Amino acid sequence: MKFQRILIGIDDTKYSRHAAEYGFGLAHKYKAVVALVNIVEPVIMPQTNDPSMLGAFIPSFGVENVEIEHIQEDNSKKLLDDIAATLGAGIEVTHYNQMGSKADSIISIANEFKADLIVLGTHKRTGLDRLLMGSVSEHVLRHSPVPVLVVPTDEEKA
Repeated sequence: MKFQRILIGIDDTKYSRHAAEYGFGLAHKYKAVVALVNIVEPVIMPQTNDPSMLGAFIPSFGVENVEIEHIQEDNSKKLLDDIAATLGAGIEVTHYNQMGSKADSIISIANEFKADLIVLGTHKRTGLDRLLMGSVSEHVLRHSPVPVLVVPTDEEKA
């Protein structure tokens, strides 16, 4: 099988950086085009001082939700640019960054990009952490219409 369109999901962790290295290695080998994807799940701060809200007061520090979204979007664009510049020499790279559910957005973008492979890193969550936080990679793996390469990171080498 020859991969021609590889989608690489990234965030600002060492796990996704390691996966991006694998993904770009495959892209170089197969002369594939790459879609770099960073999905930001919005952080919305309540605009109330009502202590009954979620059981505790969460201060907004005077930063509006719109400003937070702009900061998140700017950080996402910078991350995509940095990874593409570092690993994507000689490869056609398309950037996707958006707000939403990470797993569902990755699958949606894979369909839009017509990816024939999705490459993701894994945080190696287990137990309660996995139950509470979920696993983006696991969800994508179970629902993707194309093959998914989940790249683990060796903690001792990272």
